[in-house]
Amino acid sequence: MKIKIVVHEAEEGGFWAEVPAIPGCATQGDSMDELMQNLHEAIEGCLSIEVSPPEPGGTERMLELPA
Repeated sequence: MKIKIVVHEAEEGGFWAEVPAIPGCATQGDSMDELMQNLHEAIEGCLSIEVSPPEPGGTERMLELPA
């Protein structure tokens, strides 16, 4: 599986990256090697979060917005 990431240079030095396909999934590293290692851990952690669907009769609503 290939996942696109966006890498930024951090103002204080090092790098930070975000994963546009996984909202809220971001990490940082002092070097590119450290960033890549942290990215693997961050993506794994973001994808392993178990999200339960809303219970029937609840007040939650699921919506999809067009991009």
